[in-house]
Amino acid sequence: MSGDRIYPDEPAGPFEPPPTTFEDREGRAIEIRPYPPDADGESGEAAFESLVEMYLAFDPADRAQGIPPGRESDVRSWLETILGDGGYNVIAWEGDTAAGHATLVPDGDAYELAIFVLQAYQGAGIGTHLMEALLGHGADNGVKNVWLTVERWNRAAVGLYKKVGFETSDAESFELEMTARLATPE
Repeated sequence: MSGDRIYPDEPAGPFEPPPTTFEDREGRAIEIRPYPPDADGESGEAAFESLVEMYLAFDPADRAQGIPPGRESDVRSWLETILGDGGYNVIAWEGDTAAGHATLVPDGDAYELAIFVLQAYQGAGIGTHLMEALLGHGADNGVKNVWLTVERWNRAAVGLYKKVGFETSDAESFELEMTARLATPE
């Protein structure tokens, strides 16, 4: 239950909200934008279809806790749920290709974080930028407490979460639960 979670005393951040652009370690121009897109951005339908394509290309070996789903109908249903009202989402783009997606899903008085970077884009620094943009987007919209679970053997992910300010709050199972309190924007 979210009311029982322990959050760090020291806030993480502050983080810059999207949109943001950077060059990844492979020299690719990456732009992170919030979803749904702004009126002057691409249509929401085009962004949704790009996310569907990204998740269908996702390596099944990188799925954790059953997400992302594998079948197209399940991907569409899952995306409709997490992109719905109440949450916050950002997408990393290389041109018109969705390279990564991060989401904050409402859970009582907190938000659960999930992040996915397409295999071809992993290890290039996109995950760090994606997470920081998502946390900035959330903080800008009043999000204070964020939690996530990660398989304890996923050292790259655990390292990323610690780097941006998450602390382990529960390590009693094969998964770690990590929490962060976000710095409020000035």
